[in-house]
Amino acid sequence: MATKEIRVGLIGYGFMGKAHSNAYRKVNQFFDVDYRPVLKCLCARTPEKAGAFAQRWGYEFVETDWRKLIARDDIDLVDIAVPNNLHKDIAVAAAARGKWVVCEKPLAMNAEQGRLMVEAVQKAGVPNMVWFNYRRVPAIALARQIIDEGRIGRAFHYRATYLQDWTINANLQQGGQTLWRLDAAAAGSGVTGDLLAHSIDTAMWLNGPITEVAAATETFVKERTHAESGKMQPVGIDDACMFLARFENGSMGTFESTRYARGRKNSNTFELNGSDGSVHFNLEDPQWLDFFEYAQKQSGMKVEDHLAGWRRIHVTNTEHPYMDHWWVPGCTIGYEHTFINALADFLKGVQTGQAAQPDFQSALRTQYVCDTVLKAARNHTWEQVPQV
Repeated sequence: MATKEIRVGLIGYGFMGKAHSNAYRKVNQFFDVDYRPVLKCLCARTPEKAGAFAQRWGYEFVETDWRKLIARDDIDLVDIAVPNNLHKDIAVAAAARGKWVVCEKPLAMNAEQGRLMVEAVQKAGVPNMVWFNYRRVPAIALARQIIDEGRIGRAFHYRATYLQDWTINANLQQGGQTLWRLDAAAAGSGVTGDLLAHSIDTAMWLNGPITEVAAATETFVKERTHAESGKMQPVGIDDACMFLARFENGSMGTFESTRYARGRKNSNTFELNGSDGSVHFNLEDPQWLDFFEYAQKQSGMKVEDHLAGWRRIHVTNTEHPYMDHWWVPGCTIGYEHTFINALADFLKGVQTGQAAQPDFQSALRTQYVCDTVLKAARNHTWEQVPQV
């Protein structure tokens, strides 16, 4: 039974605020960890909306200035779930006050800000994590296990797509509380930081560091009305991005992301092809992992021709990652559970002293790839990714 309270201060109450709050409320019901999150304080700019959110989820107090939240003595953990342009200042200030810091992805507006965040948490020696929750999808975690077991062999190709369609409407505004992701001043980039950051984090977790990229981006709607000024302004984010990559292990990668794929709501896929097998995953069918086995690990023998072919693994057995904490085999879990899994890993890491990943340092590596992709697109050249 959890014996140590960890008092949570959440900054932001949007989509991710809900996902994180749910994780704090549920983690002790399903995982045995020493810490028990207490929803202590919510911070948001609009008092009425913040108050309603706090009442719904059970936060005890409301602040409208994040500086006041991190100054509170009754806050142990600061959770950053606000637009990207605020991540750095909040994280640096929270770490300086000795708070644990967890942050939504991407880590920052750019790698320069991300480096300052890493320095701050390392100097303070505080636990930290970035919510790259897709690592905690059981099927993706099983893919990692299969790779670690040597069942893929030498990696040759990695390909990923992340497709949505919600910004096709040219009449959408940019900026404000709802559409800040379309405003470069708040988001830093478009699909590269918002969607491909997920794809890049997953790719490097499964297949190792990305060392070199070539890229192209496109902004299909060049101007949008800004929600706050009411004026028509240029759009500075990328609506679509595609890039080629080389990995440190010698394999090649292709990545594509867009918010202009009509009919695709949150299509996040990857496939890794190796000498002995392949894995394929689609987030829109998340309980399944597709696995092709060419060489059997134990015997080293080729799979007999009449048995060769892709198999679909229904990742719900107690032997599969995380599933022993959930339901009986055959019963699936959903998107919200990935945040609970992530929080459980984070709290367990604090408990054992083995920091859960991705921490800020790991997320900075992804940020460097994102920055280099945008640089390659601007320069129309292959660019080397800084390694940290």
